[in-house]
Amino acid sequence: MTKAVRVHELGGPEVMRIEEIELAPPGRGQVRVRNHAIGVNFIDTYFRSGTYPVPSLPFTPGNEAAGEVVELGKGVTDFKIGDRVAYVATLGAYAEERLVEASRLVKLPKAIAYETAAAALLKGLTAQYLLRRTYKVKAGDVILVHAAAGGVGLILTQWAKALGATVIGTVGSAEKAKLAKKAGAKHVILYREEDFAARVKAITKGQLCDVVYDGVGNATFPASLDCIKPLGLFVSFGSASGPVEAFSLSLLASKGSLFVTRPSLHTYAEKREDLDKMARDLFRAISSGAVEIPLRATFPLDDVVNVHRALEGRETTGATVLLP
Repeated sequence: MTKAVRVHELGGPEVMRIEEIELAPPGRGQVRVRNHAIGVNFIDTYFRSGTYPVPSLPFTPGNEAAGEVVELGKGVTDFKIGDRVAYVATLGAYAEERLVEASRLVKLPKAIAYETAAAALLKGLTAQYLLRRTYKVKAGDVILVHAAAGGVGLILTQWAKALGATVIGTVGSAEKAKLAKKAGAKHVILYREEDFAARVKAITKGQLCDVVYDGVGNATFPASLDCIKPLGLFVSFGSASGPVEAFSLSLLASKGSLFVTRPSLHTYAEKREDLDKMARDLFRAISSGAVEIPLRATFPLDDVVNVHRALEGRETTGATVLLP
């Protein structure tokens, strides 16, 4: 038996319960992992509430964790019992132990703590593909990062600065502005108090940004398009304030023949070789000091309801980790 968070009906944080469940032996290509630290992400609330569909009820939330291999299924040759690993996988991470497809595991260097890996992997791999593949950020670029004090935002900001870009960040409070500044944002905009598009235009002297990274969604659209130079890119990778509603594609022409994309980690990391490459790039950035993972708080797994309430109340900064 193993302890796990279970959701029997969709709804608010209170629908999550701690229960004892029995895991089947790992099947072919699977590994049983004992989680040492579990990452908490805003996407977890989407599955719990029903915003994103779940395969069936009940289910265990959570998409990332770090721990050790305790049992191998048939056909698994890349890992052995005792290996330190981390993963971003399908639902099921909010548990003491779980089964994971070996193809979704990455080996965790000894220099990186379990808590750091659990806080870093989903957000860090997201930052990796956004900065290195969706738009290849280079020295001299000017980029706008919405929610720059959030989990992904702080990593994006640090990494982009290390790549030589000028980062403009938007945040919701003075406290979060300090965090974004510390992470490397040259300019910080309080989007609840200021017209961020007008401020971007002023900051850049009308030159605007090469790319906008937006994990906020509805609240920052379409004003984000007014921050992008002609032929620039709008990257919508999250919907913390609700999804971007349908709009006329002619808007992109009138704003300067802009490009728009809605990427996902699943697509970028679907191939095993891509996942390994992305993870190595992320771990190098962390080990070199270019990126410091913003682990702000750890909580026992039993506190999961309060953790989700704080997350949805936009009361958190950086990354939060659950300890089973």
